[in-house]
Amino acid sequence: MKVTIVGCWGGFPRKLEATSGYLLQEDGFNLLVDCGSGVLSQLQAYIDVEDLDAVILSHYHHDHIADIGPLQFARLVKSHTGSKLPELPIYGHRFNEGEFQRLSYKGFTVGEEYNPAVPITIGPFKISFLQTRHPVPCYAMRIEGQNHTVVYSADTSYQEEFFDFFRGADLLLMESNLYKGMDGASIGHTTSEEAGILAKESNVRQLVLTHLPHFGDLDQLVKEAEEKFDGPVTLAKSGYVWDGEKI
Repeated sequence: MKVTIVGCWGGFPRKLEATSGYLLQEDGFNLLVDCGSGVLSQLQAYIDVEDLDAVILSHYHHDHIADIGPLQFARLVKSHTGSKLPELPIYGHRFNEGEFQRLSYKGFTVGEEYNPAVPITIGPFKISFLQTRHPVPCYAMRIEGQNHTVVYSADTSYQEEFFDFFRGADLLLMESNLYKGMDGASIGHTTSEEAGILAKESNVRQLVLTHLPHFGDLDQLVKEAEEKFDGPVTLAKSGYVWDGEKI
């Protein structure tokens, strides 16, 4: 399994970068997890729009779905200027029906419902879900390939339910929108210290801090996570690649 961080900012993208977007690849299959602001532009540094096989969304906040519309237009334009493309499946939950309906567009993309109580298979990936603590319905994902497991926290405040859900994963993509000592529970986000605790208690191999804040010294996030987790801690950045072995 190969994971490429397409975008990693919370709220809005830093100049020339993107908010949440993660490209997972295995056996020639390209899965995009979340599609935030700026993601479509950055994604094309790694694959062509035509080569995307599926998209899955954790929730419907703008910094996770803002580029769904541009992606739909891209599929339309590509179909009209080259060979017609198949409908691109975009997986989402139906707890916001209006947002779910917008995932389907004129035969170029089609919304596919996932039931978070039931694991699903998309290409070579088995995906399980856990509801997070966030102001809107949001789901963390456990994504299992042939030889590796990646877990993605999506947006959430700290919860011990993650211990078992993340257990033993090779890579944890953990949001760290706040610094040690800040109150994440009231806004549905996680601190760097809490990210380190979750990584330690879940016994994951590697922790990547993502959904980054636009304030403070970002290197401090890593130091604070390392106070709790003895394994490798990496600060997310656009273009970072994990190939199943990278530590």
